[in-house]
Amino acid sequence: MLTEQAKTILDGTGSKMSDAVAFLEEDLKSYRVGKANPNIFKNVFVNYYGTPTPLQQISSITTPDAKTLAIQPWEKSLIGAIEKAIMDANIGLTPQNNGEIIRCTVPALTEERRKELIKKAKASGENTKIAVRNNRRDAVDLLRKAQKNDGLSEDTEKEAEEEVQKITDKYIAKVDELVAAKEKEILTV
Repeated sequence: MLTEQAKTILDGTGSKMSDAVAFLEEDLKSYRVGKANPNIFKNVFVNYYGTPTPLQQISSITTPDAKTLAIQPWEKSLIGAIEKAIMDANIGLTPQNNGEIIRCTVPALTEERRKELIKKAKASGENTKIAVRNNRRDAVDLLRKAQKNDGLSEDTEKEAEEEVQKITDKYIAKVDELVAAKEKEILTV
């Protein structure tokens, strides 16, 4: 039976691992994979009255079709600044405007770009796995300190370590699943 202290350590560890996986999930969404996705603009900041402001906060971004993104600024005077921000962000899109709406056509991915994106996705996945394993190590250290200093029984400490390993395995599997899904999406023409 796990003590309250061991449960607290396990809960904290699970929460940190979950955060790492959630970060990976958000990161993978921002990859341009040949389909129009408003998340492409997640890291585009527009100079809005001297303040770098996320594009989503000063415009409406829609996907009229699978290959087009339409950006409707709240203020028409921002069209030039938005075009400049998209070009400066170097996300591989060329904005075109008609005075009211900026359209970006998402080009098909080349084979070389697909390989780069897969490599990038795998690297992000590996970094997330490292973060998960570091959280496991920290949890095991906390459990051992609790056994040594706070009178946690050896059996409880071993049981909690096994539980930490189960949690770790679960999140490592989730990372592999996310990366594999993104790789499949990138390879889908």
